[in-house]
Amino acid sequence: MDWSNDQVTICFLPPPGAPRRLAAAQLSNSVGDGAYYVCSALYFNLVVGLSPGQIGLGLTVAWATGSVAGVPLGALADRRGPRGTSVLLAVATAASVASFLVIRSFWAFLLAVVCYATAQCGLAAARQALLAGVVAPGDRTGVLAHLQAVLNAGLAVGAALGGLALSAGTERAYLTVFVLDAAGFLLCAALLLRLPAVAPAAGRASGQPRLAVLRDRPYALVTLLNAVLLLRMPLLSLAIPLWVVERTQAPGWLVSALFVLNTAAVMLFQVRVARQVTGLESAGRAVRRSGLVMAASCGVFAFSALPGAGWAAALLLVAGAVLQVDAEMRQSAGSWQIGFSLAPAGQMGQYQGFFGTGVPVARTVGPLLLTSLLLLWGIPGWLLLGAVLAAASYAMGPAVRRAGAVHQRSEPSGAVVQG
Repeated sequence: MDWSNDQVTICFLPPPGAPRRLAAAQLSNSVGDGAYYVCSALYFNLVVGLSPGQIGLGLTVAWATGSVAGVPLGALADRRGPRGTSVLLAVATAASVASFLVIRSFWAFLLAVVCYATAQCGLAAARQALLAGVVAPGDRTGVLAHLQAVLNAGLAVGAALGGLALSAGTERAYLTVFVLDAAGFLLCAALLLRLPAVAPAAGRASGQPRLAVLRDRPYALVTLLNAVLLLRMPLLSLAIPLWVVERTQAPGWLVSALFVLNTAAVMLFQVRVARQVTGLESAGRAVRRSGLVMAASCGVFAFSALPGAGWAAALLLVAGAVLQVDAEMRQSAGSWQIGFSLAPAGQMGQYQGFFGTGVPVARTVGPLLLTSLLLLWGIPGWLLLGAVLAAASYAMGPAVRRAGAVHQRSEPSGAVVQG
């Protein structure tokens, strides 16, 4: 493999113009988010004085609310234009993060995190609609791959900054993280404002429901299967760290190494993996293969708990992590193509908002489900998880073909851009 500077650079930089501005906006808020994710729970516990149960309940309610709000906020982006809606939601996210500086009670915390999750989910839908408006259909999956690489780079930098705040351990250090995150979203809003304005969608046809996606059953099935596949998200952040510490003989520091491995692999190879996805057929293949690789990964993780030396368990965990990130990149590339290709051009915001509910659902349901399945059931739990993910990946192909046949959709054309 050639590791030339040009190849490494291209993993991060999308083509000039709108794609590169989208990447800059992604980087600006992901750095702050990386620091926030590292520090927020400890801040709410140690400084605000909330119990772990209160924090968990608040975040569950928040992401559940956000998953519901994503569709109407995406529809708002269709009606009012995705650029302006994205900018407003980025500012709203910054304001909700800034409110963490002054909250000192559970109810204030609950209100703040609900606003944060709602604005984040709406922003994700509006930004997808904006991307669809300023990037040609055939280039969208590739641009999203670049954005994912940039996102991981930003999160890694932010996590390092958050680590410095944790080392300091002072209230001022935690508050600095929140200021950084809020500033990142304000910068994101300013960068999004520099993109071309995308014309709002035409008015609804007579008799067409305001939120048509909620009646689109074939698309709903595709979205459900994608949500199942996204249950892999809490693996690296929660389930695998607990598995390493409680069920294997591997050293605890390996948890950090596995996270670095995952982040670096996505930064370096996501764009290359995405090049293999050029339409619905190749997207279906990518998702199907991701399910097989993910099932193999679950099997390898399961065997790491077998009796033996710590170094053997560590090797198995590293092998499982390599398979897991390969499956992640294939599934991501395939799902991006599917989500865009099956969405009507004039309803991109609400369809992306609906398709994106898999992320908050995984964040809401995944932690409890995976910790119960893997830590309580052990090896059989891993094997069951692998079988479920493989089955969902194989079901995606027929579901996508049915959705395409029912709606007879060609790839959506780019939205009209105003000067």
